Amino acid sequence: MRTPVELSPVPLSTAPATRLTRLFLGLICYGTSMAMMTRSGLGLNPWDVLHEGVADRTPLTFGTVTALTAALVLLLWIPLRQRPGFGTVANVVVIAVVVDVVRLLLPDAHQLVWQVVLLLGGVVLNGVATAVYVGARLGPGPRDGLMTGLSARTGRSVRSVRTAIELTVLATGWLLGGTVGVGTVLYALAIGPLTQLFLPYVTWAPRNR
Repeated sequence: MRTPVELSPVPLSTAPATRLTRLFLGLICYGTSMAMMTRSGLGLNPWDVLHEGVADRTPLTFGTVTALTAALVLLLWIPLRQRPGFGTVANVVVIAVVVDVVRLLLPDAHQLVWQVVLLLGGVVLNGVATAVYVGARLGPGPRDGLMTGLSARTGRSVRSVRTAIELTVLATGWLLGGTVGVGTVLYALAIGPLTQLFLPYVTWAPRNR
């Protein structure tokens, strides 16, 4: 049986250069992957399906719904005994900036081949990026903290917990009228296994002396 990956936050004072580099690299790649998936035109990721569904049924903007959702998810950290860290705040700020910049640079895909390339590349990059910034152990993003907290409390793998969360969010967003496409389903099914696959290789751990 594979040894569980240790993901508990470590103080920023420990190996700051290495871990900050990993954190920001992961967040930049995550924002880029989001832009790639939205430009593919083949479906939003489950959380954005939820955000769109709520925004369509309320006077709130998409961005406001995204921020409020993150705040509500952070409240779920309390019973899971998760603590926000530097990476939690950086997650919200960096990803928002990067996704907007990349969307300005990356046009919508109109040919199926290019749509598929953007979708598949975006999903894989998202899985790698999630593992990299969570593995920096500077505090996960709101949604990833929910994932790691539930994994720790239930003893279930990160893969199974992430997949369950994504499918639940997807179903809720769809019932609220959010846009679902083939990319949405692919992301919901693939992101858990991809994150689980890459975590052992990119998670920071102190060197044995």
